[in-house]
Amino acid sequence: MTPTAETVTQARALLRARHAGALATLSKRLNGYPFGSVVDFILDEEARPIILISTLAQHTQNIDADPRVSLLVHEASADLQASARLTVIGDAARIDTSDALKARYLRYFPNAEQYFAIHDFFFYRIEPTQWRYIGGFGDIYWIAPEAARPPKGELVQIEDGVLEHMNRDHADAIRAYCRHFYGMDSGDAAMVGIDADGFDVRADGELLRFDFPHPVLTGEDARRVLTALAHEAKSLFQ
Repeated sequence: MTPTAETVTQARALLRARHAGALATLSKRLNGYPFGSVVDFILDEEARPIILISTLAQHTQNIDADPRVSLLVHEASADLQASARLTVIGDAARIDTSDALKARYLRYFPNAEQYFAIHDFFFYRIEPTQWRYIGGFGDIYWIAPEAARPPKGELVQIEDGVLEHMNRDHADAIRAYCRHFYGMDSGDAAMVGIDADGFDVRADGELLRFDFPHPVLTGEDARRVLTALAHEAKSLFQ
């Protein structure tokens, strides 16, 4: 079936809500047999997965020999066959480690700090060739990479400033988001990422995803939407 814009948004929301998945590579040691492993990941501005992996790991050696990979994420469900899942199929390649990328990765995975002291860990990015999205029974789509990309905006350039402002001046609003949308009374909550589709919060060590009701492309748009969500969240507890 041809995916609608709503279907693509749902598929991207599923990917954004997950920060770990099953990585499949082609085994160098076993002559191309599929090799499964698990990895943490973040997404770049085009919603391409970025993983931090060691040269000693089998999947890294496989990628260096043959870049073709897939990354599977899925909803937690008692019935996996009825749950939504997404497979990103593409080519993985090593990318440079910038200070900005390292800082963003550590916001999501603070325990990874130790890996940067070890010289054999590097970032790899998966360049998608196709997405395979299954929303449930019979709800199955191939999604081209150009269709999967989020709309472009300025949030990637101003993300650090938005996070600093929200965490410094609006910590009460962040806790209200967690309470309203997840039922969590968080003692420690901080926004760790924002993009056109929503934002991520680390609350008491758990990563929580908050989707925007519509794409947000500018800082002013983000301010309006975050303010409206805060009013909604706080109004229910007054």
